[in-house]
Amino acid sequence: MSNIPSEAPVTPVEAFDPPYYVAVFTAVRTQEQSGYSETNARMEDLVKNIPGYLGMDYAQTPGGLAITVGYFRDADALTEWRSDAEHRAAQKRGRAEWYESYTLHVAKVERSHGFRRA
Repeated sequence: MSNIPSEAPVTPVEAFDPPYYVAVFTAVRTQEQSGYSETNARMEDLVKNIPGYLGMDYAQTPGGLAITVGYFRDADALTEWRSDAEHRAAQKRGRAEWYESYTLHVAKVERSHGFRRA
């Protein structure tokens, strides 16, 4: 998942009833970012149409490390996103142009809870 939301939320994605899946994409970007914003916006639109997509959190450190966490109801939803042709093309371009390095971790969530100040 290589998305950086165009409008980062001010609250985290809610806690869901487990099990569900997360894809944690951590990246350092290159100086060359031509076309990145447009591709990122398109990826945001695409992933929202995946049945079982639950949401996304994003954070970036001042030093440039970006972390995107995508939440998916089940493995089938995550597989559909991973297999999307436009997403695959964006990943290929990301490796060629936009990312200095990245890691992807996929995990099944077994416990989840949240807190919100009233």
